Amino acid sequence: MKIVVLASGSEGNSTFMEHNGTRILFDLGKNNKYITEKLESIGEDAKDINAIIISHAHVDHVNALKVFLKKNHPEVYVTKSMLEEIEDLKDYSNLVFYEDDFYLNDIHISSIHSSHDVMDGRNFIVEMNQEKIIYLTDTGYLNRKYFPVLKDADYYLFESNHDIEMLMEGPYPKMTKQRILGTLGHLSNKDSSFYLTKLVTNKTKKIVLLHLSKTNNTEEKAMEMLKETFKDYELSLPEVCCAKQSEVTMVVDDKDFVHR
Repeated sequence: MKIVVLASGSEGNSTFMEHNGTRILFDLGKNNKYITEKLESIGEDAKDINAIIISHAHVDHVNALKVFLKKNHPEVYVTKSMLEEIEDLKDYSNLVFYEDDFYLNDIHISSIHSSHDVMDGRNFIVEMNQEKIIYLTDTGYLNRKYFPVLKDADYYLFESNHDIEMLMEGPYPKMTKQRILGTLGHLSNKDSSFYLTKLVTNKTKKIVLLHLSKTNNTEEKAMEMLKETFKDYELSLPEVCCAKQSEVTMVVDDKDFVHR
């Protein structure tokens, strides 16, 4: 079992997961050269990717598709609504349409709807080898009805996009600020931390904060908010790190994994 965030941020997003020889990329932002090189850096070959699972159609999640799919031929999992917005997939022959849940060999993947300014956006619950991984990003809020399926995971890859004060005092136009803060935007450090207090249990091994804004956030502010919020709720905080925009972030691999 291996989980590695290859890139996370407004310049591009992609996360690699592998279990029993099945290799998956969640989203494919950045560019083909970057993705290929980062896969090589963790001992993986782009040609061995079995599936790419798309969370939504924004360019920072699909930008590398066109070139990557000219060189490789994995299955690409999208919803029918997403396909309407992703021009680079219109003529691709190896598409799989997903809805609520599906299997990739012995990996079970469930999707929930995100709240983002696209026709269709999804986040994912991944279950493999009795481990539960949450991949949640690019959503303006998290509906409480999803708490039961998101709770008690082993690993949380979870958006913490912006510090509200930095955003409001920063250089973005008013309309952009309103979009980010709105219910179709991104989770703030404050919202992310609150939601995680409702989901994390003593089973949770690690939290990886995703999609930190280079302009409106810092790793220090995201971590500080998370620590303070867990302290306020008198909860123990598991290991935490922040994913990088242009560096790989190792979440777990075989040598770290101890099956319980």
